[in-house]
Amino acid sequence: MRRTIVVLLTVFLAAGVLLSFSGCAKKAPVEEPITESDREAQAALSGEDIALAEQPEDIVYIEAEPDVFENIHFEFDRYDIRSVDEVILQGIAAWLDEHDAKRVLIEGHCDERGTNEYNMALGEQRALAARRFLVGLGIESSRLSTISFGEERPLALGSTEQAWARNRRAHFVVSE
Repeated sequence: MRRTIVVLLTVFLAAGVLLSFSGCAKKAPVEEPITESDREAQAALSGEDIALAEQPEDIVYIEAEPDVFENIHFEFDRYDIRSVDEVILQGIAAWLDEHDAKRVLIEGHCDERGTNEYNMALGEQRALAARRFLVGLGIESSRLSTISFGEERPLALGSTEQAWARNRRAHFVVSE
């Protein structure tokens, strides 16, 4: 008798546990559809990453005009756009408005400090920050692509603050 009670209690406890984990699925709230351009504008203003569009593989990139496409630079371990670089990005956006068939590849670069993996991620964030800023100025996101080179392509050699500062950059390359 005692054994039967223990078995029944065990069965009831197991059933109770199983029932507590089951339940009705929650329904997702219905959201109003937004257009892709609205999504990009909201993302640019919020600092959220914007999905990269598929780029045709036959695009040929050339060095950009140095008087328009200056490198922008970043503080150590940062990827926010400095106010001095906003002017450069505004000039790039104005040039892109006049040359609507051109595309731009934004390269993110870092100095030699940090691991390769960390610098690749930081370089990507720097390129994406420049991309978000340009999209926020009205440039179509499909015309902008990004790549990170991390610390692999230094502009300045050496282990000085001046060399490191020159290497913490976003570089722009224009499609032919």
